[in-house]
Amino acid sequence: MQGSGVGTGWLLLAVAAAAVVVGSGAQAQAPSEANIASGRRLYHQKADCQACHGWAGDGEKMDSQAPDGADLRMSTLNRDQLVFVIKCGLPGREMPAFDRLSYTDDRCLGRTRADLQRMGLELPDPGATLQPREVERLTDFLLAKVVRQGPMDQAKCVDFWGEDVDVCSDFPR
Repeated sequence: MQGSGVGTGWLLLAVAAAAVVVGSGAQAQAPSEANIASGRRLYHQKADCQACHGWAGDGEKMDSQAPDGADLRMSTLNRDQLVFVIKCGLPGREMPAFDRLSYTDDRCLGRTRADLQRMGLELPDPGATLQPREVERLTDFLLAKVVRQGPMDQAKCVDFWGEDVDVCSDFPR
């Protein structure tokens, strides 16, 4: 279904809806290094985003059985859009919803799982669900180290991990 018009329409609707999500109006504070590190752990462990999106978020998935994930390094989604997609997933696009209550009430575009089934859209189950604070920390990490960061190089790799790990030697200086 990934290439179907219904899935593409759903993606556009989800991104458009996320774009109109209104925050508190206050300026967001820069995330702490602790929150970014926590988000990195969520990305690699609990949420296991790397299975589909790759360890670096570049779409080079870690699990050959996993769906093809988007190249998050080239993404232009903003904070509200990322939070929405993480919480609600993208039905018909193989992106699971990490909010345990998604599609049980109106939090995800007013749709329920029954609505999705009637529309012929599937929503894979996530390996684990995330608490709201975990979604925020995962988003902090993605915005600080992955989204709009362009292709990985050695300096970005060291920054990504917070230290010079073996895998960083695979990238040009």
